[in-house]
Amino acid sequence: METTSRCSPNDHQNDHLVIIGNGMASHRLIEGLVKQPTRPQRITVIGAEPTPAYNRILLSPLLAGEMQQDALTLRDTAWYAEQGVNLILGEKVETLDRASQTLTTNSGRSLDYDHLVIATGSRPALPDVPGIELEGVHGFRDLQDAEALEAIAQRGGDAVVIGGGLLGLEAAEGLRKRGNGINVSVLQRSERLMNRQLDTTAAHLLKDTLTQRGLNIITGAQLERLESDARGRVAKVHLADGLQLNASSVIVAAGITPNAELGRQAGLRTDRAIVVDEWLTTSDPAVSALGECCQFEGTTYGLVEPIWRQVEVLAATLCGTHTQGYADTPSATKLKISGVALYAFGPTEASAEHEVLNYHDLERGDYRRLLLRDGQIEGAVLYGDTSQGPWYFEQALAGTDLNAYRQALLFGGADVEVLREAASLHSPDSSELSSKQSSSKHSSHTTSEAA
Repeated sequence: METTSRCSPNDHQNDHLVIIGNGMASHRLIEGLVKQPTRPQRITVIGAEPTPAYNRILLSPLLAGEMQQDALTLRDTAWYAEQGVNLILGEKVETLDRASQTLTTNSGRSLDYDHLVIATGSRPALPDVPGIELEGVHGFRDLQDAEALEAIAQRGGDAVVIGGGLLGLEAAEGLRKRGNGINVSVLQRSERLMNRQLDTTAAHLLKDTLTQRGLNIITGAQLERLESDARGRVAKVHLADGLQLNASSVIVAAGITPNAELGRQAGLRTDRAIVVDEWLTTSDPAVSALGECCQFEGTTYGLVEPIWRQVEVLAATLCGTHTQGYADTPSATKLKISGVALYAFGPTEASAEHEVLNYHDLERGDYRRLLLRDGQIEGAVLYGDTSQGPWYFEQALAGTDLNAYRQALLFGGADVEVLREAASLHSPDSSELSSKQSSSKHSSHTTSEAA
């Protein structure tokens, strides 16, 4: 169903737009707004961190010592001033009064708004186990966390990372690379690493690679409790099967929790996050929510691609530009973990209705697995050489029937195109067309001679 923005051009051009949060989603929204002639003329951005927006995706190479902090900054403070954007850093919004359309920060600052965008992001999801509040337990979500982990790596000792997804593995590899005599263990609740993206074979390949580099990876790990020393610092991790691990520090990277408390406190409709419609509007027409703190049709968000689409819709809406509303669409996951490239989309497990095609080059460390249903690609996992991933995804979105080219599918688009061309040359339609073209050319030549 096609939907359009409910705002008319220039309806809100002179309004005061206040954005709570100065993360990647908020910054991309501002970048989109300032390019528009019908942008709100008064824009205020409030960030809880003391630094301007930065690229959180690059925290891992920062931790690993492969990048300087300045390289993460998206725009410096001067840019905001040049764009006529009022930037407030190091303050957290504590109260929101929707009736008077005002908010108050922890410094006592009070601001009024005509329209408000909540883009407060998320925080690490903490396991509900005894000892999780001990000193020495950290997350890995911001610059402060990266600085703390760097200090941990330099001190050495025993670090335990809870979570075998992308963020957990990057934190573990960063500690290992930056470490000074540090032992790093990774605990993954599932039986395989990155279980939402990888099948069993790819997960085993990744585990073998990371184990060879020096990480201790434990899958199927059920966390029971954290034990403290006499000073109240974390000292050990206990698993349900009785295994105990020494831990001078614990890093939690096992999912995220949306920062929706401000919306709940203000009486907005919330579930796991702040509920929004297709224009990112909350239950209050004067308030929008964006990114990891919002929930649309039961879905919450942690990947960049859908959030960027949300930004496009919200920027257009705030500028009074007609636009289609936001809708979830299939997306592929492209990752690189410490030099290992991965590409995946669709289901990770094959059903009884799937035809499974596999390719595994042990010498080069490349692996591909395709799931087909009635000749159409429904899922793919690529490990190592991921160059054909976008082509597979394109075919899946188009619903292309690839039954006739199954023998070439695992080798990618170029090989399939060769078969397609060969098939078109030998098809009955092609032969008939070739015959007609030959006859037409002969008749034309004869007529020319007679003239």
